Amino acid sequence: MIRNTLLYLSDQPRVFKFVRNNRLAKQFARRFVAGETVTEALAAVRELNAKGITASLDLLGESVSTEREARNARDEYLQLLDRIHESKLDANVSVKLTAMGLDIDQELNVASMQDILGRARQYDTFVRIDMEASSYTDVTLDLFEQRLYPAYKANVGVVLQSYLYRTFADVEHMNTLHARVRLCKGAYKEPAKVAYPDKRDVDANYIKCMRELMLKGNYPGIATHDPAMINEAKRWAKEQGIRADRFEFQMLYGIRRDLQESLVKEGYRVRCYVPFGTQWYPYLMRRLAERPANVAFITGSVLREAFNGRR
Repeated sequence: MIRNTLLYLSDQPRVFKFVRNNRLAKQFARRFVAGETVTEALAAVRELNAKGITASLDLLGESVSTEREARNARDEYLQLLDRIHESKLDANVSVKLTAMGLDIDQELNVASMQDILGRARQYDTFVRIDMEASSYTDVTLDLFEQRLYPAYKANVGVVLQSYLYRTFADVEHMNTLHARVRLCKGAYKEPAKVAYPDKRDVDANYIKCMRELMLKGNYPGIATHDPAMINEAKRWAKEQGIRADRFEFQMLYGIRRDLQESLVKEGYRVRCYVPFGTQWYPYLMRRLAERPANVAFITGSVLREAFNGRR
């Protein structure tokens, strides 16, 4: 019931309009979304960089329905890469293929991604292709391997989700390609025929995949806020003699800022995923709806930081 309510509210323009003009709502959102403009997003990255934290910027908005929307999204990413370069910030970008027209036309999608990757190569930076729901897993990995990775090996990587049964096999395959992988648990609501329904199994698969990536992968991103997973990554790295510069921890903007900073102080690399844009309200509502337990997680994160003396 909570999930359905959140999904309903995420698609209500009148509610969105009210929330965007509500001071308290915007103040809450700014904790987890770095504003609506590129300038605001870059300011957030500048603050992160000052703390020794790198960033991956994501322009909110996905599943576009027209070619014009897809081309506009491409142009905004090109400008974003320009601004990052001009500002000399330590940041890359994350892109969803559905924002580049995947649901409209694959050739349009590939052409848009090639434009973005060409700009990234010009600036010697990196583009992470975000993973969406399991219905997009095959097409995302196929387009990555066949159409994008061959020409832009140093500039593009993918995301794999440990709640899918298939993921360890995908990890092994990506390792043979020497492709860069970001490993996360996954947030979409998936059927039991494709994903582990039990959190314990998701966690166990995460650890299995994480170990394989750290041992044999190409600079993997260990995306988690779970202290147990982080401690296991540290333990595994020590046991296997894996240097701290061979992987990085990745976390969401506004979540466990205390943990992000403490990891940097310990000598680990940390990258913060920084979403921004006018679509912040649907983004927040969908993230909460995907797993209503996220409400408790976010609340717990805020309280944990408060008890640790964070403002």
